[in-house]
Amino acid sequence: MTAAFSPNAARAAGSLSSGPDWREIRSVFLDMDGTLLDLRFDNHFWLSHVPARFAERHGLPPEEGMARCLARYKAVEGTLDWYCVDYWTRELELDIAALKEEVAHLIAVHPHVETFLRRVRASRRRVVLVTNAHHKSLSLKLRTTGIEPHFDAIVCAHDVGAPKEDPSFWDRLQGIEPFDSRRTLLVDDSLAVLRSARGYGIRYLLGVRRPDSGQPAKALEEFDSIADFSELRWTAEDQRPI
Repeated sequence: MTAAFSPNAARAAGSLSSGPDWREIRSVFLDMDGTLLDLRFDNHFWLSHVPARFAERHGLPPEEGMARCLARYKAVEGTLDWYCVDYWTRELELDIAALKEEVAHLIAVHPHVETFLRRVRASRRRVVLVTNAHHKSLSLKLRTTGIEPHFDAIVCAHDVGAPKEDPSFWDRLQGIEPFDSRRTLLVDDSLAVLRSARGYGIRYLLGVRRPDSGQPAKALEEFDSIADFSELRWTAEDQRPI
């Protein structure tokens, strides 16, 4: 009755050693960037597009523009400001929302994601998008990908008042989207977020080893993980509505 998984998943590579017990799971929390959507867009945007436009805007050599952007990113990494379009618009004196539109053609759903979303939704488990993305980024990506109908609810960290890396996020989430931590699955590509969720007591945690399709897979030895959602194979029993 437990979901079956790809037999070539090797634990030594930080992959999935055993599937979550779907009989126990009632809530499925899913990250967006890097988990459902290819992180290629975000990496290109923040590491290439923005630094280039910042250098142009301020009359800097490209390498200095890059260095200044990276230093500012580092200063707020892991905070809500890091994910805030309005913050970066002020900080860099660039229209970040407009710049995202310029490269929106790079926004893409990871392979096998929509098949998984249809199956888990059909099983009547509660499917919730839980993202740190700012509302302006979220709106663009939902509009571009068309994945919004797959979710019972969408929770943005900016509404919660803390990023998922912050242990207080999960307590605050309970007030918006009540859940039983022992019967919840979280899939996320961020090690910091997975650790935060583990500290809160979320029982089923699954990492994503290849958030950016243009980069090699990364190791996540602390957690079971998947390269993509094709490794989450459901049996007929798993697909029955709960």
